[in-house]
Amino acid sequence: MNVHNKPNAPVLDSYWMPFTANRQFKAAPRLLASAEGMYYTSTDGRTVLDGTAGLWCCNAGHGRRQIAAAVERQLTQMDFAPSFQMGHPIAFDFAERLAEIAPGPEGARLDRVFYTGSGSESVDTALKIAIAYQRAIGQGTRTRLIGRERGYHGVGFGGISVGGIVNNRRVFPQLAGADHLRHTHDLSKNAYVKGQPEHGAELADDLERLVALHGAETIAACIVEPVAGSTGVLIPPKGYLEKLRAICDRHGILLIFDEVITGFGRLGAAFATDYFGVTPDLVTTAKGLTNGAIPMGAVFASRKVQDALMHGPENAIELFHGYTYSGHPAACAAGIATLDIYRDEGLFTRGAELQDDWHAAMHSLKGLPHIIDIRTIGLIAGIELAPREGAPGARAYDVFVDCFEKGLLIRVTGDIIAFSPPLITEKKHFEDIVSILGDALKRAA
Repeated sequence: MNVHNKPNAPVLDSYWMPFTANRQFKAAPRLLASAEGMYYTSTDGRTVLDGTAGLWCCNAGHGRRQIAAAVERQLTQMDFAPSFQMGHPIAFDFAERLAEIAPGPEGARLDRVFYTGSGSESVDTALKIAIAYQRAIGQGTRTRLIGRERGYHGVGFGGISVGGIVNNRRVFPQLAGADHLRHTHDLSKNAYVKGQPEHGAELADDLERLVALHGAETIAACIVEPVAGSTGVLIPPKGYLEKLRAICDRHGILLIFDEVITGFGRLGAAFATDYFGVTPDLVTTAKGLTNGAIPMGAVFASRKVQDALMHGPENAIELFHGYTYSGHPAACAAGIATLDIYRDEGLFTRGAELQDDWHAAMHSLKGLPHIIDIRTIGLIAGIELAPREGAPGARAYDVFVDCFEKGLLIRVTGDIIAFSPPLITEKKHFEDIVSILGDALKRAA
């Protein structure tokens, strides 16, 4: 028995939990003790099917011994090394492996990799790179950043400035000048769609409106999630990303895709960039980069972007930015082992193989109580519920608790249930998800 399986209940007071109603949780805690494959085990010994890949991150499932062994070897050999004006081989080895599968078409991949410690750090890094790039090419007036309503780009000041989740923005100040495109979610035209909706490509023209309002000479970059995850699986309409790319090209604006959720096989391709066939200038990643085993993120940049900064005295730091844990040796070891698993088990394309069965399973829930929309793409699903009068989010939360008690982990955001199972999932897991969720919806008030 280890310290995490003590029979007496842990003391909960000291840990200030993130994105959690702490008082509510601590009154009735839900605690996980171990994980293997597709399942968690709770501290009271119940098996819980993981419908969310942890937090969109354990794409290869849980308890991968290959990753643990690689981390152990690296920690024994060298636990930490500085990355400022120093280096260590495994960071370069990992970057080369990432470059081989980097977002974008053959011959034009975004194969320049800057390491971070998380998705939030990746976003703030990409925003800073974009502004530095514009300055390097003589466009120093371009400092404005454009995000999108209902976007989530982490919790750094840059991320909440371009993000569009109201509760992230209410308390904290944002960067001056950030502005937002309208979101693409339209239940009146696009409800119950498998894959990309037919309607809404014209919403990309909102960027032209912001160019006219602010002047292209003030805008450095536009950042969007190819598929918005944390606000409830918002899928881009057909043609939307292509139009956004064209508008950015027309006005000299860098396009950033936030692929913290969609990267590393979630849509049935290595990246959403490849799935949609639209190549941005920068891509932010984290989560599936190390299968969630050790915190790490990475920004993929085009050679055009990096090369623009590689001028001036050779002894000058080209990008005055970085983190203590950029390229952490143990994280790189975890990342290389993760890439080996993705390659050996064909997990980047598994989502494409399972997509039809997954979509059919999720859409079979149509008609159950409270459901007003179901949307699916790759191995992702969003199930939107009608909110209770005067209590938005309460119904989905009750369904979340009910499912957990019956052996299924789901994720809720407002009144939307989001699914993103590990890529090792099988059809039998879809049946369990539908059964447990369906029963919970029938019990929900």
